[in-house]
Amino acid sequence: MSAETKVLDSWVLAEFATPDALVDATRQMREKGYQGMDTYSPYPLHGGSEALGLPPSRVPFIALGGALTGMITALAFQTYMNTIDYPLNVGGRPTLSLPAWVPITFELSVLLTAFGIFFGLLGLSRLPQPYHPVFESEEFRSASTHGYWLSVPTAETTVKPDDIKNQLTSLGATHVTVVTGEKE
Repeated sequence: MSAETKVLDSWVLAEFATPDALVDATRQMREKGYQGMDTYSPYPLHGGSEALGLPPSRVPFIALGGALTGMITALAFQTYMNTIDYPLNVGGRPTLSLPAWVPITFELSVLLTAFGIFFGLLGLSRLPQPYHPVFESEEFRSASTHGYWLSVPTAETTVKPDDIKNQLTSLGATHVTVVTGEKE
């Protein structure tokens, strides 16, 4: 086998008529033991994360980390510059003047929070991911406008794709297809 041997993976794609049908089918498939599933819809679905069994979001911790980093950095810079490096006595005011530093501290906290959330979400979502084999399905194009789709990977299970197709059809899927792609 060469170092560039490609392994074929497959996914079963199922379209559902309503968001509630998608969430219910996702929950039932997860209860049957399927892992690594993903849902696709034109907008976020209420209860979709819970149906997939996703852990609680880590975004609030990323935001808190960005805010604290911005606050500590701003206070440290201003303390160093105004009290140690180049202290100025302007009108008899103290060189360590925390109330005067509130605007800069707030602005840097907001800036680093925004950057942290932006890049943190990119990292948590494993983006950019411009290609996934399920995007090759012609019917899947409706996921960005009006379709509600569930993809079930078959690599992690011993169940045959046809059996998964039958299970999804029994759960109310209107269209079911198997997509095969290469994984390096």
